[in-house]
Amino acid sequence: MREAVLKNNTVLILYFSRHGSVAALAEKIAVGVVAAGATAMIRTVPNLNPDFNSDYPALHPLIEKDELIQADALALGSPVRFGLMAAEMKAFWDNTSDLWLKGQLIDKPAGVFTSSSSMHGGNEATLLGMMLPLLHHGMVLLGIPYEEPALHQTQTGGTPYGPTHVSGSIATTLLSAHEQQLAISFGKRLATIAGKLS
Repeated sequence: MREAVLKNNTVLILYFSRHGSVAALAEKIAVGVVAAGATAMIRTVPNLNPDFNSDYPALHPLIEKDELIQADALALGSPVRFGLMAAEMKAFWDNTSDLWLKGQLIDKPAGVFTSSSSMHGGNEATLLGMMLPLLHHGMVLLGIPYEEPALHQTQTGGTPYGPTHVSGSIATTLLSAHEQQLAISFGKRLATIAGKLS
């Protein structure tokens, strides 16, 4: 019965990725969303620096604000930029005041994910910062409960605030087994809670 309810729900996975790590997390979150019986809609935001030759071309369409309204839940991802979300993602949220004025995102479940190049590179600060516009929009924030074994076992990314990846000095986009498990679990949880709230 639960699957029948979830199949009509859509989880929007909105990210910005410079080198591919955040996009890799987005893909794994989508795996969890689909495993829970919901639809995963992956979108990205425009690059503010067209002269920057990203070594990871965007594989997903650009977001349209109407898609935020239509989605039943949101996973929001950005790389760490000095402990903050990337300017590209901040610029997108700075232009959502019209949705805020109408209360169009109130009570939608949401969560955040990120990637940094070092273990203490600002992952948790970035996750907490990305939650702020979601709170202003009245969204219901979700993280990863400690009942997830990978949260206790990971030696790389993964926090109770949301999925993370630590790329290291070689800037790998390959997620560790624990990072993958946590991203998939996070996607399942978002989809499941969206189904319950709907």
